Amino acid sequence: MMSVLGWLLGLAAVIALVPVSVFFAQVLLACLPTRSQPSGQGGRPSVAVLVPAHDEASIIGATLASICPQLKDGDRLLVVADNCTDDTARLARAAGAEVVERHDALLRGKGYALDFGVQHLAQRPPEVVIVVDADCQVAEGAIDRLARRYREVARPVQSLYLMRAPADAGMKVQVAEFAWRVKNLVRPRGWARLGLPCQLMGAGMAFGWRDLALINLANGHLVEDVKLGLDLCQQGKPPIFCPQALVTSQFPASQQGLNSQRTRWEHGHLGLMLADAPKRALAAIKGGNGSLLAMTLDLLVPPLALLVLALLGLNLVAWLTYLLVGLAAPAWIALGALGMLGLAVVLAWARFCRELIPFSVLLYAPFYAARKIPLYLSFLIKRQVEWVRSKRDDD
Repeated sequence: MMSVLGWLLGLAAVIALVPVSVFFAQVLLACLPTRSQPSGQGGRPSVAVLVPAHDEASIIGATLASICPQLKDGDRLLVVADNCTDDTARLARAAGAEVVERHDALLRGKGYALDFGVQHLAQRPPEVVIVVDADCQVAEGAIDRLARRYREVARPVQSLYLMRAPADAGMKVQVAEFAWRVKNLVRPRGWARLGLPCQLMGAGMAFGWRDLALINLANGHLVEDVKLGLDLCQQGKPPIFCPQALVTSQFPASQQGLNSQRTRWEHGHLGLMLADAPKRALAAIKGGNGSLLAMTLDLLVPPLALLVLALLGLNLVAWLTYLLVGLAAPAWIALGALGMLGLAVVLAWARFCRELIPFSVLLYAPFYAARKIPLYLSFLIKRQVEWVRSKRDDD
C-alpha cells in the first residue's frame, strides 16, 4: 500500500514539475538582454484591419480612432457587427469603417465573425489581415510594425497585447493584471529568446492572406486564438512575437464582467489543454516539429492561480504523507517545484512589473488564487462551453 501511495505521489510531483519547469525557463530567458530585430525597412504590404464586434457601441468609436490614423492608401478597415442589438454598425460606419453585419443566433462566437469578415475581404484580398478586438486601443505605429514584420518572416505575427486594470482597481484586479503581463509579455519573450513561437493572444494578430486558407476560422471555441495558433504551427506557420507593436485593453470594471471573462478564458484554456495537448505533442514528435512541441509545452502551463493552488495542495498532501509514513522524495520534489514557481514569480515582478504593482500585492496572490477555487470546481462540474460576451461597466 505504501509503495503504491509513494508511486502515485511521486508521479504527481514529477508531472507538476513539467509546467513549473517550462514557466521557470521562460522567465529566466525573458530576463536576458533582448536581441535586436530587423529594422523593417522597405515597402509595407497592403493591410486590412478586421474588427469583430458584438454590441460594442460604447467603445467602438475609440477603438477605430486608434486605428484609422495608421492606415495608408489602399488599406481597409472592416468591422464585422456580429449579432449586434445596439448601434455598433452605425457608429462604425460614422467613424469611417467598412461594415458588414452578421446575424446567426446558433453559430455564435468570435471565430464565426472572423470567418465572415475574411469571406467578405476575399472579394478584394489584402496581403496582410490584422485582427483587433473591438475593445482595444492600438498604439501608434503598431499596424505598420506588424505588417512589416510579417513581410520579413512570412509567418503570423502576434503583437504585445496587454490588459490594464482600471485606475481605482482593487488588489485582485492588480494581481490579474500582473498575471496577464506574465502570460502575454514575459513568457513569449522568453520563448522568443530561443527563436521559438508564441501563442496567439486574440488581438493584434497579423496573418498573411494565403495563411488564412490553411485553417478553419468558423468555430465557437472559447479560446479560438490559442487553437488557431496551434493549427497554424502544425501547418508549418508558427506565430512570431513582436513586442514592439502594442495593443491594449482594460479589464471590465463590473464584477460580473470580470467573472464572465475569467470563466471563458480559463475554462477554454483548461479544456484545450486537456483535449488538445496530448495529440499536439504526439504530432510534434512524429513530425519532428520543434515549434509545435514548444507551443504545446507552453499550453501545458495552466493559469498561474491554478498552478499555485495545485502546488500548495500537492505540498500539503506530500508533507502530511512524509510525516505519517516517512515518504520523503515526493515531498521534497513538491517543495522544490513550489520554490521554483515562487522564484520565477518574483523575478518576473522585479524585471517586468515593479512599476506596475507594489510587491505587497504579490503577497495577496495566494488569497486571490483561493478565491478562484469555485471557478475551477465549476470546470469539473459544469464547464462553460459556449461563448459569452463579458459585461462591461457601462452595459
